[in-house]
Amino acid sequence: MPNSGRFAKAPDYRRGMAIAVRVAAAIGGGYGLASLVALALALVLPLGRMDAVLAGMMAGLIAYAAAAVWAFAARSALQAWIGMVGAAVPFAALALVGQWQSTGQVLP
Repeated sequence: MPNSGRFAKAPDYRRGMAIAVRVAAAIGGGYGLASLVALALALVLPLGRMDAVLAGMMAGLIAYAAAAVWAFAARSALQAWIGMVGAAVPFAALALVGQWQSTGQVLP
């Protein structure tokens, strides 16, 4: 049963590369997404500074776990990366809006 599953017809090195790209998406993409979620929520939540940061960090941990699951649940590695970027763009925009609201500047 060594050649069963999603990568049954691919040579061994291609299966290894597909898994490596998914691991990179889970680790790198998940970290980036979690950071953006934490940053965006810390900037826009109408709480005290410490409470907003804690809420953002907790949401970031959930986003990291969800991103890791998504990286291996997607049909292809490309779809996994597209999902990571697609989820990160709204949080990046939200972080820019939060920065603008708090300082009056979009970029410091």
